[in-house]
Amino acid sequence: MTAKTLMIQGTTSDAGKSAIVTGLCRILKRQGYRVAPFKPQNMALNSAVTCDGGEIGRAQAVQAQACGLKPHTDMNPVLLKPSSDIGSQVIINGKVHAQMTAVEYHAYKPTVMKSVLAAHQRLQENYDVILVEGAGSPAEINLRENDIANMGFAEAVDCSVLLVADIDRGGVFASLLGTLELLSTSERQRTKGVIINRFRGDVALLQSGLDWLEERIKKPVLGVVPYLKDLYLEAEDSLNINLQKQSSTAAMINIIVPRLPKLSNHTDFDVLQHHPQVNFQYVSLNEAIPNADLIILLGSKSVRSDLQALKEMGWDKHINKHLRYGGKVLGICGGYQMLGSSIHDPLGIEGCSGSEKGLSLLALETTLEAKKQLKTQQGVLSLGGKVAGYEIHSGISSGEALHTPMIHYAKHSDGAMSDDNQIMGCYLHGLFDQPTACDQLLAWAGLHNAQTQSHYDRQEQGINDLADALEACLDLDFFVNSGISIRK
Repeated sequence: MTAKTLMIQGTTSDAGKSAIVTGLCRILKRQGYRVAPFKPQNMALNSAVTCDGGEIGRAQAVQAQACGLKPHTDMNPVLLKPSSDIGSQVIINGKVHAQMTAVEYHAYKPTVMKSVLAAHQRLQENYDVILVEGAGSPAEINLRENDIANMGFAEAVDCSVLLVADIDRGGVFASLLGTLELLSTSERQRTKGVIINRFRGDVALLQSGLDWLEERIKKPVLGVVPYLKDLYLEAEDSLNINLQKQSSTAAMINIIVPRLPKLSNHTDFDVLQHHPQVNFQYVSLNEAIPNADLIILLGSKSVRSDLQALKEMGWDKHINKHLRYGGKVLGICGGYQMLGSSIHDPLGIEGCSGSEKGLSLLALETTLEAKKQLKTQQGVLSLGGKVAGYEIHSGISSGEALHTPMIHYAKHSDGAMSDDNQIMGCYLHGLFDQPTACDQLLAWAGLHNAQTQSHYDRQEQGINDLADALEACLDLDFFVNSGISIRK
């Protein structure tokens, strides 16, 4: 039996496609369906390592969790990781394929489509329902030719589409109407209905607009999803500074992270951002640097250029001063590489070939290699506490500092710790996700009574809250009539 495929597209980026797919995945899982998420093409610097040793967007990893599955490369066969305003690293089936400019990739899309359709076919053979997330908007005229991310994919597999729009941005009726007007006749026909997302207030006040919209577009409004203020889901990619938790009377430790131009995998800090005892801040490189107990350097898609930017804005001097006054410094992935004496890129993996002098805080150096390291890991901190996460990096680090590792795995170790116990670094993403490990790291930084909530439990609560909200506001009869029952 061939799996049913339903695609969720949006009128804009960040309309709520990822969240809607995540919630529907959990609803269908509750009903006993074998359901899997799929995104033909994703563009994001936040990525996750899969059970088959590949790399996909984190949104699909969260959707896999909603389905009760381990992430797999078939769920996101094409991942683009921007390296400049006009170019990206192209990852196909979880592995780095090439570095391409936008123009080069656009011409390459017909070839990439073969991988997309093959991955979708493999999922169809193993699941009852495939829930597909689009990318951006289907009405981007300049990208319609050779499209693989939205209607190009929907037409190729002949699936139904639902269109999501964000009313919180304003202009929701124009956005929906305009998007549909820019679609072809067949694309409009396969769009079976629309969903309005992030509504604040009494839906009754919106009814006249909904009636007008349904009459104008000749399609049903399948639901008005409320604005879920306290909902927690990992961000797909964008770093939303407006969502940062402000200092509270319960906060007992100050942690800052320099906002690097090519900062990646910022979901590493979700636990800290929501921690009631932590005042967590991203700080732009050109902002005044506040006092902190702990400075964390995070990963980067372009480590050497971000290191240059860090030094140009005087952060190297501030970090040295911070250490002289007894502060702590932690580096993760690219941030760990920055702590060493130098970073070498002889092959030009992240741009022009060459080397960059590091911060010289740990006795190690790093060389970028063509083969990317993609691993899931479980181990124990030298400080104590179990850790679990993943590695995504091209650099291989070596030096005396590695003789005092930060993490011990079953057969090897990772990272380094300074002799004075003020500086640590490692390659593991998800370092703070396990409560006992997070508590130990916060104690090292100066917070000795930390009470950390499980990241997994928080994520599960967010997924379940979202599913409950969608069950309450969506027209479930539409799914029943489509052959996908999501009623209890």
